[in-house]
Amino acid sequence: MEFVGPRFCCVIFALMTGLASGLELAITGPSTIERASGQTVKLECQFTLGRDDLAPLDIEWSLLASDNQKEDKVVILYSGDRAFEDYPVMKGRVHFNSADPKNGDASINLTGLRSTDTGTYQCKVKKAPGVRSRKILLTVMEKPSRPRCYAEGPTEVGKDVMLRCVSAQGTNPLQYIWEKISDSKLLPASAVLDPVGGTVNVRNASAGVSGTYRCRAKNLVGSEECILHLNVTPPPNTAGIIAGAIIGVLLFLIILAVILVCCCRARQKKKYEKEICNEIREDVPPPKSRVSTARSFTSVGSHRSSLGSMTPSNMHEYALKPQYDKIPSSEDFDRPPSRAPMATPIFTAPAPAPAPRVAGPNLSRMGGIAVMIPAQNRDGSIV
Repeated sequence: MEFVGPRFCCVIFALMTGLASGLELAITGPSTIERASGQTVKLECQFTLGRDDLAPLDIEWSLLASDNQKEDKVVILYSGDRAFEDYPVMKGRVHFNSADPKNGDASINLTGLRSTDTGTYQCKVKKAPGVRSRKILLTVMEKPSRPRCYAEGPTEVGKDVMLRCVSAQGTNPLQYIWEKISDSKLLPASAVLDPVGGTVNVRNASAGVSGTYRCRAKNLVGSEECILHLNVTPPPNTAGIIAGAIIGVLLFLIILAVILVCCCRARQKKKYEKEICNEIREDVPPPKSRVSTARSFTSVGSHRSSLGSMTPSNMHEYALKPQYDKIPSSEDFDRPPSRAPMATPIFTAPAPAPAPRVAGPNLSRMGGIAVMIPAQNRDGSIV
């Protein structure tokens, strides 16, 4: 093995020093930045050129992928004395800090930060033969939203009272701070705080726990607060509530019973009035037209019986009698008896001559048989 002398080492060192004296990046600004969403941030990237760097200048900012299997995303590019800012990652929200980056300022400004902008950004400056790069970690945080303060469970004397404070939005870690802003401005001695969960547990609360409390939620980029008015009251009278409930139920049942009794009485009264209207009273005489009609039909019936007993010998007696087989009309019932018109005679022809009487001995000679015919009076009864 040939020994390498000091002269050769000096040559190597000179070459390395020459290369190092070319393109250089100035370490300015923090390498880790935290900002709130909606704010603006400046990512620093300053460089200097060497005399041997004669190639065109290229500046590239990219968002490095968190997964090695994914590609980096270009944010902004400077090449050929021209800036290219229309990349979809931050289109319209990123631009170079200097109007002419080739003067040594490759810094960029990001506006309207979002939580999705969190990541590692790399500034790469190329001017052959030199190439330099720098990485900056940006964390975009959301400030806490306005929290909601409330008391959980019953707020009664002698019981545990839980105070809660919850912020719906905000980048962790969130911290909750409770304080009393009324009276002594000191939390109760029995209070147990949880700054991460945002709770205050007051054990065996008393009336002195009542007051106004304030909860403040904060993280690295901001804070918000809410106010709670707590009123610890004595426990309710359970016996009085039960007695009141029983009295109320009894009153309801009494009112319901009264309503049912009134309905039953009204129904019975209506039924009784209906029966009274349909009842026939015995002390009231029947209608006059019915009596006269019945009597007239009785008289007609008796006269018909008399007509049934007529013979040729007594037919002349009924020839001039009024007609009784005609049923009277309603007008005849209304007229007084003295003014009733006479009925039309039954026979209009002249009465026949009486038949000759034949003696009993002559009747036997003639071969006749004597028959006794019962006589009837005008009322139709047999004599």
